[in-house]
Amino acid sequence: MSETTVGLLSLVILVLLFLSGIELAFGMALLGFLGYAYLVSFKAACNVLVQDFLDTFTSYGFTVIPLFVLMGQIASNTNIAKRLYDAAQRFIGHVPGGLAMTTVVGATLFKAISGSTLATAATFSGIAIPEMDRYGYSRRLSSGVVASVGTLGVLIPPSIVLIIYGFVVEQSIGRLFLAGFVPGLLIAGLFLLVAYGWARLKPEDAPVAPRASWSERLKVLPEFLGVAVIYVVVIFGLMRGIFSPTEAGTIGTLGVFILALLYKEVNLGKMLKAFDESIRTSCMVILLIAGSSVYGHFLAITEIPLRISDWVASLEIPRAAVMVLVMFIYLLGGSFMDDLAFMILATPIFYPVVIKLGYDPIWFGIMICVTLMVGVIIPPVAVCVFVVRNITGIPFGEIYKGVLPFLISLFLAALLLFLFPGLATILPNALMGPS
Repeated sequence: MSETTVGLLSLVILVLLFLSGIELAFGMALLGFLGYAYLVSFKAACNVLVQDFLDTFTSYGFTVIPLFVLMGQIASNTNIAKRLYDAAQRFIGHVPGGLAMTTVVGATLFKAISGSTLATAATFSGIAIPEMDRYGYSRRLSSGVVASVGTLGVLIPPSIVLIIYGFVVEQSIGRLFLAGFVPGLLIAGLFLLVAYGWARLKPEDAPVAPRASWSERLKVLPEFLGVAVIYVVVIFGLMRGIFSPTEAGTIGTLGVFILALLYKEVNLGKMLKAFDESIRTSCMVILLIAGSSVYGHFLAITEIPLRISDWVASLEIPRAAVMVLVMFIYLLGGSFMDDLAFMILATPIFYPVVIKLGYDPIWFGIMICVTLMVGVIIPPVAVCVFVVRNITGIPFGEIYKGVLPFLISLFLAALLLFLFPGLATILPNALMGPS
């Protein structure tokens, strides 16, 4: 068999392995090793396997992943999210759909110190849905908004997905973080409009909560201030090159820990839980990177990325149509396997295509994130929906019906980013110069 045929066959086998229940990280490492051994030699394959795993697990750059994950887990396990939610409720809880809008605002603020999609969905399932139940909100609306705001963890910095994308394609993490800021706020704004519009069209689904006095609002302003300081220090320092991504993760984690100490929310049980969840998540992500590195070296000798790039360049169709096709493949792949895993698998294949078509790599990273945001709330995987279902017991059908209006707003955001790429590139170009 030719190198290309072997590579294509390995992709089919990889999907079958994943569907059989084997972890994608191990599947990629195994097929990469076997493919390399078949095309080159067994000894060369052993060298690649050992070297790629050693390089990944000893890389200083990858230490940023457990640090930002720990930052989010400390915030999730020390009631910081509850404080942000309660503070936001004082300001907008009284407007139509106010508690649903409070969930969006609280999750957006929480995302400033948490890079985890699942942590955001799980945290607000336990905070926002009981509060909306107390005021008689429709469970379709309450579960839909919570599952949807979980997706903000994919895009709003510090995003683990953006960090990994930056490593995979060798782009500046600082630029990627800045690029995610405007699209993230755009999507949060669209979520607010959906919640408000839902409450206007169906007032019985979103009863109005009592209005808080200005004295009550002023009392909760420090809740926003602590998070804002941590976020600005981390993002500004990273953007200006004052410290590296790893140092930014360290400072952010320390800042969240100090904030939790000030709130008197730190105890041994909470910290052990935060460390345990951080270690599990970080090991999963780093294993995925190591496995994809082995598989990537195998794909390189099959020349599949190069052949796909040349084939696409020869097509007599608009480059926009090619990009739509690439995004559809990301969406489809992310619907059948973990979105992060598929991003790590697919990006080395499609990245050369995108660059050859003349698209900005930073913009492409943001488009991938928005596509993954759709993937985490549509079946069959829909991890955010599963999290809400497991925590609240609300039927899947109800959650999916509640998610639909927010899903439409995500497609609208993707369309706007596609038509106006400057939404993603304006901040990094303005603050860090053209790439």
